[in-house]
Amino acid sequence: LMGVFGGKPLDGKILGIPVSLAIVILLFVIAKFFYHSSLVFYDTMMSDLGTKQQLPLISGFGVAVGYLGTLVGLSIYPFISKGSSHEAFIPTAILFLVFSLPLFFFLKESPKQQKAKEPFLSGYKEIKSTFKEMRSYRSVFTFMIAYFFLNDAIATTIGMMAVYAKTVVGFSSSGFILLYLVSTVSSIAGSFLFGYITQSKGPRLAVTYVGVLLLVALFIAVFAQTALWFWVAGSMFGISLGSMWVTSRTYIIELTPDEKRGQFFGLFAFSGKVSSIIGPLLYGTITLIFHDLGTLASRMALGSLIIMAIIGLGFLLKLKGLEEVK
Repeated sequence: LMGVFGGKPLDGKILGIPVSLAIVILLFVIAKFFYHSSLVFYDTMMSDLGTKQQLPLISGFGVAVGYLGTLVGLSIYPFISKGSSHEAFIPTAILFLVFSLPLFFFLKESPKQQKAKEPFLSGYKEIKSTFKEMRSYRSVFTFMIAYFFLNDAIATTIGMMAVYAKTVVGFSSSGFILLYLVSTVSSIAGSFLFGYITQSKGPRLAVTYVGVLLLVALFIAVFAQTALWFWVAGSMFGISLGSMWVTSRTYIIELTPDEKRGQFFGLFAFSGKVSSIIGPLLYGTITLIFHDLGTLASRMALGSLIIMAIIGLGFLLKLKGLEEVK
């Protein structure tokens, strides 16, 4: 529907913006809401697909194939007419439906004990009770905090990478598209690789490795003076992005009891979304305050994410202490 209404010049305005744009924004919010809601069920379902030893490889393979889907999605653009980018949403919707069908038709879930029907808001009451029992789940909540800061750094970096690459490093639009493709390929490779690392070293150590890799990539990007160094940083960001999803999902499954897994994956998704808002806000605020310094302001803004990554790694070290106490 975004593809349909994006090309319709409707008369009138809503809150000062064209009606067609207002409808597209509303549809975008709806699409975002249901997509990210679906990930809660998708991630929770993963524990039914294999043994504890197989889950890291299943997670790694799933994320890698997901990024292959990104490349497939990009393939529609040569068929979109110039100045009609809204048309890309229609084949994207068709691809989303087609690739969802195998899950709907071929995955057989293990039978669950049926609960009595409860009001819709009862789920929120269960989440509230989970927070009250925080002491019983210290490891999970400590990891949620670590993930909040690490995901904050990753999501903000990926979101701001285009602006930073063009204004600070001097990439052209076509050069950045190529960098984005290379980063996506790096995400695919990193997802496969960290599936095996997670299986071999355990999810906590694997998440720590991803955090350290992200930290090194941020240092390179902040101090990069030539495009070559940013190519290196961009590839490392790609690996971090894919690997964080692989390792964190596996760790959540390891830390949580079966009966509360859906709730914790919901909180996990909530933590990720909140962090993806705060990071760009921090980046933009620093850039605005120090805009008189030119490109140095952008380097300072990206440098603030180093602090986020260090805080995240600090909470991961705290998790090590909790494991040793156990």
